Amino acid sequence: MPEDAVGAVGDRLAPVLRQVRAGNGFEEALEQILQVVRLGLVAGGERLPAERELAERLGISRVTLREVLKVLQDQGLVESRRGRYGGTFVLPRPTDTGEEELRRRIAEVDIEDVLRFREVLEVGAAGLCAAHGLTRERAGRLREALAGTQEAPLADYRRADTLFHLTVAELSGSPTLTAQYAAVRATVNDLLDCIPLLVRNLEHSQRQHGALVEAVLEGDADGAREVMREHCAGTAALLRGFLA
Repeated sequence: MPEDAVGAVGDRLAPVLRQVRAGNGFEEALEQILQVVRLGLVAGGERLPAERELAERLGISRVTLREVLKVLQDQGLVESRRGRYGGTFVLPRPTDTGEEELRRRIAEVDIEDVLRFREVLEVGAAGLCAAHGLTRERAGRLREALAGTQEAPLADYRRADTLFHLTVAELSGSPTLTAQYAAVRATVNDLLDCIPLLVRNLEHSQRQHGALVEAVLEGDADGAREVMREHCAGTAALLRGFLA
């Protein structure tokens, strides 16, 4: 994988990876990398950043990181490859979850609680972004994330959509909010994997994404919150319809 591609993967992980707290380095690092995999921020077949970079981002030793990666490998989520172009690669997730898996996911998740918490976090993040304003660099990141959803092929749309929403959360300026959103988004993605991609819904979502970015960049906090609230409600309606 070219070095610039590896760097792009690293940038994509910025909303999720953060320094862990002393005392629980192994557990918190495992939680964060699991989120990266569950959120699809590194696609099946893609390589995780190099051990040195991951260890520095997480604030752990490379020995601890290797223990984390060993757990992921034992769980069939990643594999280690040797050689010049080696590293740790995310394994593709099964594309067919099956009826039994669908029922298992639904049974283990309080859908209403997840949807309400997601709305609180997303609406709050959108309002904070607009109210506090974004630097030129941060505004560029938001536009880039929006463009990623517009250019993504259908098969890759949900990953691009996840990155867009994670970017909004990160740009809110609250690391705690970002961490909480990454966790709830992983659960939302598990639910979304159980329902079909609907082209008409995606077109509507894209219009809402554009309106949200416009409101944020104009400093319209009320407008940003309202757009995000409607956007969350649309996703909630689909999930309730298919899964409730």
